[in-house]
Amino acid sequence: MPTAIEICNVHKTFRKKVRALRGVSMRVDHGQIFCLLGPNGAGKSTLVKILMTVIHASRISGTMLGRPIGHKATLRRVGYLPEHHRFPIFMTAEQALHFYGALSGMRRRARRRRIDAMLDLVGMTGWRKHRVGTFSKGMQQRIGIAQALLHDPELLLLDEPTDGVDPIGRREIRDLLVQLRDEGRTILINSHILSELETICDQLAVVVKGRVSLEGTVDELTSGRRRWVVAYEGAGPEWIEEETRKDGRLTQVMLPGADAAEVQPIIDRIRQAGCTITAVSEVRESLEDLFMRALVLAGEDEGSTPGAAKGEDA
Repeated sequence: MPTAIEICNVHKTFRKKVRALRGVSMRVDHGQIFCLLGPNGAGKSTLVKILMTVIHASRISGTMLGRPIGHKATLRRVGYLPEHHRFPIFMTAEQALHFYGALSGMRRRARRRRIDAMLDLVGMTGWRKHRVGTFSKGMQQRIGIAQALLHDPELLLLDEPTDGVDPIGRREIRDLLVQLRDEGRTILINSHILSELETICDQLAVVVKGRVSLEGTVDELTSGRRRWVVAYEGAGPEWIEEETRKDGRLTQVMLPGADAAEVQPIIDRIRQAGCTITAVSEVRESLEDLFMRALVLAGEDEGSTPGAAKGEDA
């Protein structure tokens, strides 16, 4: 599969020798939703800003949309929503989109057409003549997403896109991102809200202390950690381990690494013991579990690194 972003050995050291990134490498495939996860201060926003040349890396090699990182013409094919973005508060929503569309080189006729479509897409058509300064944080996020999509980019870099958005709005934004992916766009999302990404994430990287602790598709990273759970009501057969049997209460049998075919005989044996099957489900490691595993791995790597310095978190 062709790559939208492929970077290798990215380093960034700020003044006072603060090492924000320490050799980050990752690959984002075309037509995927890639989720960049990590605790606060891990270096995620720094990495996104480097891709957009808002700041410059101390060291970097790689490509974005097939061209070297920082290629100016290529940046016109990228939509960007910064974290904590700010629009001029005296502008209306429509004026703000015209302003940013003009900055990206769009002609006025094209801007008018796209502004109508984007305001409708993010549910802000009725607010087009209202000043941005009167908007809630969630409404400003919607205008921010409209701005990022205005010039019809191939690649979207979204830094905390659901920050400040209410639950209904978050769901609408998730649905919108899936729609954009299905249209062929590539989307990189930087977020710390794991529950928001669970259902839409195709690939992910977990960044901890400026390094990638885990990277891959969700299936790759959770393979071997899936399990089938058979819940039943009753005493349970004698062959089930004692700690999983609770006489007269609902309990369950967990089958790590089993496939659907291996579960069927277990269900038959539980039924033969006079129990009632109440649920059968396949469970995989959640993003939260995967995230916590990445933190543990990062801690182990840090501890095994000779001369690892304390206090270098970014």
